[in-house]
Amino acid sequence: MIRSVILDVGETITRDDRYWASWADWLGIPHHTLSALVGAVVAQGRDNADALRLAVPGIDVAAEARAREAAGQGEYLDETDLYDDVRPALARLRELGVRVVVAGNQTARAGELLRGLDLPADLVVTSGEWGVAKPAPAFFQRVIEVAQAAPQATVYVGDHPANDLYPAKVAGLRAAHLRRGPLGHLWADDPGVAAAADWRLDNLTQLTALLAG
Repeated sequence: MIRSVILDVGETITRDDRYWASWADWLGIPHHTLSALVGAVVAQGRDNADALRLAVPGIDVAAEARAREAAGQGEYLDETDLYDDVRPALARLRELGVRVVVAGNQTARAGELLRGLDLPADLVVTSGEWGVAKPAPAFFQRVIEVAQAAPQATVYVGDHPANDLYPAKVAGLRAAHLRRGPLGHLWADDPGVAAAADWRLDNLTQLTALLAG
């Protein structure tokens, strides 16, 4: 029986539209251009930030992020950034007695913003706050600690095979691959994903139905 569900953040509970659009505006390039570059690096299995490096050769991404914050154009999240199924799905999981944790590769600031949304979750935490990021095994050891359940009674939900699905399985967790966002759609039917995933989902409502059943 699944007793704890851990959810990734970007393209699992939140849309990345605002994130990339704000970077495009800051860099003065069309939204479509940056979106296309994000798709290209995703298809190549590269880090998403490489899209920024392709758009502006030589860019210091960390320095630019600090400059955005200083200019009042830093990270921002509100209710419109959540996928429509997030609140009802998380609330239903808690009704089922499942511990709900949100834990993804985000900054400490993103953690503050997410907690400000008052999600129906028992814990919201980010890699920036933990000081370790996916796919590092240490990240998933922290996941096991905060799950407060045995690894086989814990499922990690995410869209990214290399960051979410595979390392979760190596850590002994159950794993659900979500067909959402560029990575989720690109790799949804990959044989490796099909073999590794305990569940393959089109939305979070499917997960609640599976666990309720």
